[in-house]
Amino acid sequence: MYKYLHILLLCLYTAAVLPCKAQAVQPMQVVSDEGYIVIRHIIITGNKKTRTSVILRELGTVPGDTIKLKELSATLETRRKQLLNTSLFLNVTSNVKNWTGNEADIEFEVWERWYTFAFPIFKLADRNFNQWLVEQKGSIDRVNLGVKVLKDNLTGRNDEIKADIQAGYTQRVVLSYDLPYVDKRYRHGIGFSFSYSRNREVNDSTALNKQHFYTRDEFLRRNFSAGVSYTYRRAINTRHQAFLTYNDDSVHDSVAIRNPQYYGGGRTRARYLNLLYRVSYVKADSWQFPLKGVSVQAELEKTGIAPLDDINNVRIRFRGARYWQLAPKTFGALGIRAQAKLSDEQPYVAQKAMGYGDDYLRGYEYYVVDGTSFAIFKSTLRQQLLNTSFRVPLVPRKFSQVPLRIFAKTYVDAGYTYSKYPGDGFLNNRMLYSGGVGLEIVSFYDTAIRFEYSLNQLGEKGLFLHAKLDM
Repeated sequence: MYKYLHILLLCLYTAAVLPCKAQAVQPMQVVSDEGYIVIRHIIITGNKKTRTSVILRELGTVPGDTIKLKELSATLETRRKQLLNTSLFLNVTSNVKNWTGNEADIEFEVWERWYTFAFPIFKLADRNFNQWLVEQKGSIDRVNLGVKVLKDNLTGRNDEIKADIQAGYTQRVVLSYDLPYVDKRYRHGIGFSFSYSRNREVNDSTALNKQHFYTRDEFLRRNFSAGVSYTYRRAINTRHQAFLTYNDDSVHDSVAIRNPQYYGGGRTRARYLNLLYRVSYVKADSWQFPLKGVSVQAELEKTGIAPLDDINNVRIRFRGARYWQLAPKTFGALGIRAQAKLSDEQPYVAQKAMGYGDDYLRGYEYYVVDGTSFAIFKSTLRQQLLNTSFRVPLVPRKFSQVPLRIFAKTYVDAGYTYSKYPGDGFLNNRMLYSGGVGLEIVSFYDTAIRFEYSLNQLGEKGLFLHAKLDM
């Protein structure tokens, strides 16, 4: 009698801890008295393009592994999210099948994404939407137009080929290929890239922490680059990468006359080799939009290797973030971005610091702070307002379900940029602060829109729009 009561209690426990949603593990028919199961087989279904061996590599679980019953639901949910983090699948479901004694099979069903895209390019030349709309008066001349062709998962090994043809503000051609696995153990990968671009306008200097642009009818700047990359990924969360890139950058004589320090010494051409080593570690619920976990990336870069060393420096860079779930729908995040460049005497083109790319303080979108070293600290508190999905009619079933998540947030940022020659930069070599509130909308294929109302320490405030996630 006790034995049957024990089995009944285990069945009730299993049903309680396992989620009942489609993506979770289904209730078991037979439960072992031992309190664990041994994985007999791992079954992958639904993959028409992706190689089964690639999916198994991302799981980190192999036949023969032992899982405690009390950890079964959490373990399979972690494995399910690991597959989603590959960006290969729209959805993944897990199930335990053929449970006999203390052995069972585990099945993962994947819904593959659409892997081929050809879509128009409509991209602003300016650093953000507000700068383009307010400072550049929404000029259509500062818009890049073109076509992007993208083929993900080309051979079923999560490899990717990309080609861009772009006109408008910047005329540009880009071709790249990345193959993450070239060996039987799925640890080593390689990549290739090529790009050529030219502009009739160039950011030739900075005054009062604002970019100054110089324009002529003829092309003022040309850039050619070609590179190779190597990737080593032994386990799931840590990735090592090395990039070797050749750069040939040139400007019109008039640019060097206006700013002799553009490349330094009044030069009009800079050729240099770039060697970059990067190590990254991500252990989070989502690699695209993390709410729980940690993300760390460190880089060591040598720009200029003789004889190709017209620009010469060593750059050390670190980026890290920690994410917490503070309540059922409340999430916190702390992040840091930092860079040190040696030496601190660099030409103008090698002094892009705060305000460029993702390295900015929210509320200072209209400014740049040039220098060789900087540190940025960010904190964000999010409250989930909506987490749902809706169906798009007349679309194949696996693509018709569109997820939608909306978050309200508040944030505080701080940062400092060091410049040996700040000139009239009133934001250089001083601590800066900002804060605000905002709204984030996250949807299909990791797309996002951010609305942020920010206030900085200069007393300036405004509403800012961004089309990618921050932190």
